[in-house]
This record gives sequence, C-alpha cells and structure tokens, in this order.
Amino acid sequence: MLTLDNSTEEVTTGGDASDSGQTWAASPVDRGGLNEATSHGPRSTSSISSGSSRQSLDGGCSSSGLRATLPPTGPGQFHHGVAVGRINPSVVATTSDSSSFRSHVGTPRLRRTPGAAGTHPAQTPLTDHTATSCSSATTPSAASVIVAVVEGRGLARGEIGMASLNLKCPELVLCQFADTGTYAKVITKIHILVPLEILMPDTASEKGKGTKLFKLITENFPCVAFTAIQRKYFNERKGLEYIQQLCAPEFGTVLMEVQAKYYCLAAAAALLKYLEFIQNSVYAAKSLKVSFKGSEQTTMIDSASATNLELVVNNRDHRSEHSLLGVLNHTKTPGGARRLRSNILEPLVDVDTINIRLDAVHELLQDEDLFFGLKNAIGHFLDIDQLLSVLVQIPKQETVQVAEAKITHVIQLKHTLDLVPRLRMVLKNCNTALLKAYSTSLEDTRFDLILEQIKTVINDDTTYLKGSLNMRTQKCYAVRPNVNEFLDIARRAYTEIVDDIAGLVNQMGEKYGFPMRTSFSTARGFFIQMKLEGVVLPGGNLPPEFIKVSKLKNNYGFTTADLMKMNDRCDEALREIFHISYVVICQLLSTVHEHIHCLYKLSDAVSMLDMLLSLANACTISDYVRPEFTDTLAIKQGRHPILERMAGQQPVSNNSYISEGSNFVIITGPNMSGKSTYLKQVALCQIMAQIGSFVPADYASFRVADQIFTRIGVDDDFETNSSTFMLEMKEISYIIHNASDRSLIIIDELGRGTGAEEGIGLCHSVCEFLLGLKAFTLFATHFLELCQLESLYPNVENQHMEVQHTRSVDTDDESVVYTYLLSRGCSEERHYGLRAAEMTALPSSLIQEAKIIASNVSQQLLAKHHSDPETQRQRAVYHLATRLLQAARNSRLDPDSLRMYLKGLRKQYEAELQAAGQPESMDTEEE
Repeated sequence: MLTLDNSTEEVTTGGDASDSGQTWAASPVDRGGLNEATSHGPRSTSSISSGSSRQSLDGGCSSSGLRATLPPTGPGQFHHGVAVGRINPSVVATTSDSSSFRSHVGTPRLRRTPGAAGTHPAQTPLTDHTATSCSSATTPSAASVIVAVVEGRGLARGEIGMASLNLKCPELVLCQFADTGTYAKVITKIHILVPLEILMPDTASEKGKGTKLFKLITENFPCVAFTAIQRKYFNERKGLEYIQQLCAPEFGTVLMEVQAKYYCLAAAAALLKYLEFIQNSVYAAKSLKVSFKGSEQTTMIDSASATNLELVVNNRDHRSEHSLLGVLNHTKTPGGARRLRSNILEPLVDVDTINIRLDAVHELLQDEDLFFGLKNAIGHFLDIDQLLSVLVQIPKQETVQVAEAKITHVIQLKHTLDLVPRLRMVLKNCNTALLKAYSTSLEDTRFDLILEQIKTVINDDTTYLKGSLNMRTQKCYAVRPNVNEFLDIARRAYTEIVDDIAGLVNQMGEKYGFPMRTSFSTARGFFIQMKLEGVVLPGGNLPPEFIKVSKLKNNYGFTTADLMKMNDRCDEALREIFHISYVVICQLLSTVHEHIHCLYKLSDAVSMLDMLLSLANACTISDYVRPEFTDTLAIKQGRHPILERMAGQQPVSNNSYISEGSNFVIITGPNMSGKSTYLKQVALCQIMAQIGSFVPADYASFRVADQIFTRIGVDDDFETNSSTFMLEMKEISYIIHNASDRSLIIIDELGRGTGAEEGIGLCHSVCEFLLGLKAFTLFATHFLELCQLESLYPNVENQHMEVQHTRSVDTDDESVVYTYLLSRGCSEERHYGLRAAEMTALPSSLIQEAKIIASNVSQQLLAKHHSDPETQRQRAVYHLATRLLQAARNSRLDPDSLRMYLKGLRKQYEAELQAAGQPESMDTEEE
C-alpha cells in the first residue's frame, strides 16, 4: 500500500506556514512493468491514503533512496544549475530551515505487499520509467506517460478531468469534457496516451465498490498500473497554483482556458504532487509547457477501430511496417514520429488547419531544394523533448551519474542550437503560411543568445558523437581550458593516465610479440584486444598475467592487474573532472535558464516539419493526390494505402461516392471478393486527408468526419467472456449511442453470430436507425434481403463486388474469378459460400448435396419485392433535389459547363421516371 500520511490538507503559498505533518511513505508499487514480474502477475492496486502515524526522518530509512528532501535554498540561489529563487512550498516540500523540514517530512517507508515484485527504485531524471505494458505494443517506444483521471460527482457525473505528463517530455496536457455513460472518450484518450500508470481518487475504488468509470478503466487496461490517491489531493485551487508557478511564460494564455475547468485542474494537482514523489525531483519554476486540449478539436477514433484499421500496428505482426503509420512514417526524429502517430489516432477537424498543412506538403513536393535541404537539416536533430525534460528538472540528489548526465545534456543542447541557423537558412525563401510561421519562430534571438553563452564555457568543437569513448572524451574536454584551474590539472592527470595505459599495452605487445591494441567499453573501461591470425599461442593458452579473458573466434579481449589499477585511477580522475565540470556547467545553466523555453518553439517546429516532410516523402513513393473538403465523399480510382505498399501487384482501384442524398451504401458480394479491404480503404483515405496528407487516388473529396466507427471481425473475446454475437452487439451498441450526423460508420458483417432470421431482423433495424442520421455509412453484408432497403429509402444505394465465372473446356469445371471491382446494384451471386467450400478439401458428393438442399430452401424463402411506381417517382424527385443542392453548395463550374450538368440531371430524372412507368418531362425554358 503506497501511503501518503498528511495530517493537514492545506498547502500554503508564499512561505507563510509550513506544510505541517507531511509524510510520504512508500511501498513497492506495480508500475505496469517496471519489474517484469508485475507485467504478467495479478494486478496490484496501490493507494495513497491518510493516516495518523508519524515517522521520523532518521527512522525506517530504506535503501531505495526515495528521499524527498532538497537542500535549502535562499532567494536568488541556484540549485543544480537551474535558477530556483524563492521556492514555493506548494511545489517543493521544503522550508528555508532544514531543521524544521526535518521535523515535518518523513522518510518513505517500504513495506511488502502481496503481489509487489521487489522494491521501487528512486526515480530521478536519469532513471526514467522504462516499463512496457500491454497497450505499449501500439508504440515503438516504452510507455512513459502518467495520467490522472477524475470524474465529477452528483449532478456533475459524466464531467471528466484528465491531466497527463510524459516523463520524457515536459508538457502537461489537460483535458476536460462531458462523456456519455459508456465513457468512450476517456477510454479512447487513454488508449492514445499509452500510459505507464493511471491515477484516480481513492473514492472511485472505495471498499471494492468501484465507480463505473473505475471498472471500465481497469477492464480496458489490465496491464497498466493503477494507483488510488486521496480525493483531497484532487484540489482545483492547488492545481491552478501549480500551473501558475510551473507554466513557462510562452504558454501563459492557457491559464485563461483552464481557470474555470475545475476537474482538469484537480487532476493536475494530484498528478504533479505524485510526480514530485516518484521522480525524486521537482520541475523548476516557469519551466513546463502546459496545454489544454478539448475533445471537439479532433476526430474521435475508438481503440477498437484503430486496431481494426491497423492505424499504428499491424494485427498479424506487431513488428511489421504494414500499417498506416508504417506507410506514412519517413520521419527522422523521435518528436516527428510521435507527432505523426498522435495525428493518425486523432485527425484534425478544422478544414482551414488541414488546408494549411496541405499547402505546406504541396510546396515541399514542388520545391526540390527545399525538400532535400529540410530533410538533411532535420535529420541531425536529437530528441529535443527529452532534452528539455531533463533540463527543466531539479534532481534532489547529487551523484556522479547526475553530474555526467548534466554535462551530456549541455553538449546535446549546444549540438541542437548549432543546427538552428542551418534550419533557418533552408526555410528562408519558403512561401506557404505554415512554413513561413515556423521560419519566423526560428528567428527568435534567444537561440543565438543561449549558444553564445554556452560557447563562453564550452569548446567550439565539442559536439554530440556516437560511441562511448568518443562521448566520454567530449564530456571530459567539454569545458574550455583556463576556465577553472583545478579542472585543467585534473584533465592533465587524466591525459597522463591514458597515455600510460597506451604505453603499457605497447610494452605488453613487444614483450610477448602479440598484435595488441587498446580498446574501450563502458562496462570494462580500457582493456586489451588482440586478433590472432596465423599466430600459435605457447601451450595453446594466453600468458597467466592476462585475466578476464573473453574470446570470439580469433578475437581475444582481456586485461591485467596493472591495467585494472590504471583504470581505477582513470575513473577517479574522470570523477574529479566531471565534478568540477558540473559546477562550471551549473553556473552556465543558471545564466541561460531564463531563455531555455525557446526550445519549446524549436521542438514544435522540428516535429511538425519532420511530419510534413514524412507526408511529402510518402507522395514521392506512390501516386497521391491532394484532397478537397466539401459535403461529399467522392474518390476516383482510390487505392488501399497499406495494400499498395505491400510486395506484389498493384491493388485494384475503385470509385467511392457518398453524399447527403445517398449516405447509406449497402455492399454485397461473395466471400474474398474484397468488401472488407474496400471498406478499410475508404476509412484510411479519410484519415489520411484529415491529417493533412495526400491520398492514393486520381481525385478525392471528403466531408470532415467528427467520429470514425468500425465494426469489423468476428472473433470471440475470452478476456471479457463475450461470444462472437455478444461482441457484435457491444460494438454496434457503442456506435448507436455515440454516432452523430457527421460521423463515418463502417460496418463489415452484422448478425452473423446468430440465426439467419434473427440476423436479418437485427441488421434491418440497425440500418433503419442509422438511416435516421445524416452520417455516411458503408454497410457490407451477406444478407441479400437488406438490398430491399433501396426500394424503401431514397438515400440507400446498393453496390456489389463483381465476380466472373469461367468454365474449363477440358474438365467442364466452373471457377470464379474475383475482379475486386465495385459496381452498382445488388449481387446476383447465390450460394457463393458453397463455391468457397469447393476450394477446400471437402468431398465433392457432400458439396453437391449441399447445393441441392440450398437451392430448395432458396426457392421456398426467396420472394421477389418490387417497388411501386409512386415510390420510384418519389425516389427520382429526392435524387434530383439532393443533386441540385449539392451543385449549389460546391459547384465551381463555369456557366456553360453548369448548364450542361443541369441538362444531364434533367435527362437522368426523366429516365428514372420512365423506368417507374410514369413518363414525364420537365417543363423548363432554356436560357
């Protein structure tokens, strides 16, 4: 049980009173895979609860190092290179008097709990959570996001507040929205975040009577750690104080957005307090990026639909790149890859924003110098978000590792800032609004200011290099000579030791006549390597003074006692160098800290430019077209983007047309004719268009979808004890309760898990419900009886996948050829399931008998239904009206072309009336 013992709820600001009686006591907590044993074992729920017992600082101290203390700092002092100034007690649990702090803050206490696998080590900026969880399969990197969720009570039930923070990226994301009884938005948002841990108030899971939201979260995320925290820490007033103290000035406008969003502020308060505890560090004042994201700004794609459509992971092989993310991901930076993934799972809904992105992609495709120049410049950037994360944190412990890491971060910062002028130069002559905006943001003088200040302390030629020895050398000589006399002495001592090591190895080589060379590894330090080719060892063994021998084929690695002693001296000299360099670098960081937040601008620019380059790169590989946005979904010769990338022949392209006048398309056709592929193709193209990508087609127009629903697949779900039919019902119930007039709904087979009569009845009633909405719906089915809906509803259109029948001249056997082409009308195929069965090893006699029985049953059940003439006339009028409305809204035709189009509409209308047996003409005067 993870326990926070706090006898008072009030946390004062301005240092007027101490945070009396505050004790953090910890137990081993399952954190979704921090320890491998916890990922597969039973869930261990931990909680932060209130207690009356106290602990002294000196008693019960565990070896885990969870020591929640910070050396006292006065106004204007600097701690670990970051300007702290007057630390607010609500952010850092300390006071200016260490003795009073000692009496009020207890040491975390570790107690064994059932299901806890080992102790939880102290979390510092250098020991990020690196755990994975079940849901982390959806992302290439390990889970590192902690989410706090709180729900309103009483009349406010259904109002959700969320706060999330990535341990590798210093951005606090706040959300608040009203959700339905299914809590679909909450579950979807958590799935997108791929959390390491979820925090909720203890009242949500109190005494085993968990709220509905709590039960749904624990069911949907069985491999993610859940931690219950006292409800009093979900305090909106403290949350607002935290944000006022921690939010970087560039993002101060978020305060206007969230000051009345009480639930997300409450979630932020609990999250930041908890992070301070587990991270064993605090965020410096005015250092965090804080953003508010409402649910109405993006298209909602539920987790089941994301899985069905293979948006970020291939369902057959999670390592395969055959997913939409795999097709579009040509990013060069971790930030760009994260942004692309996030956009695919949450596409934009604002048409202006989408078109601005499309303009930028178009310019990148047209300007070859810009494309390759930007690609080359972006490729050298490191993970700026992760760099920012460690730069704005204040570790509570000083260790050699902390010192060494801080030196590395400054080298990385210099490397990053060195790249800005090059990126600025590439964007100098761009024309589109988005690229110009990023070009302007890179003109910020703070980039040059920080770099100049860094170069006063750090060598000009110091840069980030790969390889442990290379980077060790860079860190050792990072600080300029003559900055610190003691540092220069320590470096001379280190150089002499390294020279002595090289001399020792040469001496050994001459002594034994072996081709020895000096090598280095992080684990072993300096050691000797030797490759024996044609050299026979005396007695078949190395001399006895060579110890810790490793062998790979003819390659030997070993050391000697003298070399090990020299390594120890070398490490001691390095520790001295790092310690002195760390002091110098902390002074440097304290001077640049007030400007460091310009890196948020840089991070945003680099990740967005990287994503736009990636989308442009995808267009160069395949023949994509720029989409338009109207009130109609119209795709000419559209192709499946994932199928197109897979090895083999080019996929068959198809046309798609859905409008308000015909917004419900029923698709029929045999098994394996391509229905499912076509449905996914339409949804994937819609998502590509809404993230600002070109799409695989000759022409494409889309209506922006606020939600995308899919019902695909017929598998049992053993985890929730759901049969195929129950799973269908749950998914279709979710769609019915959440669909809106601007949704895109994809249904591939419904009612197959029960009897034919019940299945048809169910499909019919679901179709009639969806027909009452203006949502665009594609409904694939094997129930041909549903095709009769076209005669009842004017906005229904029947389409089918064509097949061809061929008969062998020699054997007179009939075979089916799948064309994968979509055509108007209902499928004329009957008993195609039996044809599919013929392709298996079933006996031919069994197949023949099945055909006879199926034919007899069909004759008894199949009744022909024809529309009466009046219904057909009304349908013709409805189609004419909707097409005229569509032309009035979206037409860009010149007068002559428009006149020709209207003539065509008149002829089509008269033909439909004639087919209905009511020959009429439209009395119009041509101008």
